[in-house]
Amino acid sequence: MSSSDKTPLLPSLLKMKCPNCRKGNMFSNKHILPLNKLMAMPEKCPVCGQKFEPEVGFYYGTGFVSYALSVMFLAAIWIAYWVLFGLSYTNNSVFYCLGASIVILVLLQPWLMRLSRVLYLYIFVKYGKGMRWKSEE
Repeated sequence: MSSSDKTPLLPSLLKMKCPNCRKGNMFSNKHILPLNKLMAMPEKCPVCGQKFEPEVGFYYGTGFVSYALSVMFLAAIWIAYWVLFGLSYTNNSVFYCLGASIVILVLLQPWLMRLSRVLYLYIFVKYGKGMRWKSEE
């Protein structure tokens, strides 16, 4: 594969494309609504045939990825709030920041759940080569 026909990593990751071909959609619904079909995925990539669940229980590790993303977003929210408004106990701005952080994280949670699943699969699937270990068919 030449470097000219390589699909960039970050745009395909954020668009939640297949890690193997970076063209097929990883989720059945492009949008997060309806929430009951938020995590619905096809069995294989419609473009290259890469299995999206290589083994039973594969996505249990996404909880750690989701936790790391949440902590990262919390840190970014607190730093932005501190820079823009300042943090102090005397005027209760710490509690306003805490409330804003909770609301923002709750609203971002569906997207973070999907992103953590995509990131986790991107760790184990190499671009253009599929899984790093042999999966049984």
